[in-house]
Amino acid sequence: MTLDEFQAALKAQGVPLLHLALVCPRCGVVQSATDLIAAGAGEDFDAVEKYLGFSCVGRFTGAGSPRKAPDGKPCDWTLGGLFSLHKLEVITPDGKHLPLFEVATAQQAQEHMQGTEA
Repeated sequence: MTLDEFQAALKAQGVPLLHLALVCPRCGVVQSATDLIAAGAGEDFDAVEKYLGFSCVGRFTGAGSPRKAPDGKPCDWTLGGLFSLHKLEVITPDGKHLPLFEVATAQQAQEHMQGTEA
């Protein structure tokens, strides 16, 4: 997916910046910058942007329930490791391939936003 396509997919979610949602490829948890901030990964979007779509929020929460990987172990997945489970790569204008979590659907993002505002 090109960078423009990725940005369009995020925009199509119809949620504010802090609620743009991606899905961890290991545990399947929908997560946003709001989750990362709440987990202590940083104080604002600028601080957590580097983790969004790259590191599961479970890395910052201690991976307690419900953030469990399919094998039952806590999920602390990051795309910076040895194994590649990701399905999405964003291609930048200069040709770099960036691994990222998959973009959540608009419905997933909107439902997730409602759940984090409760």
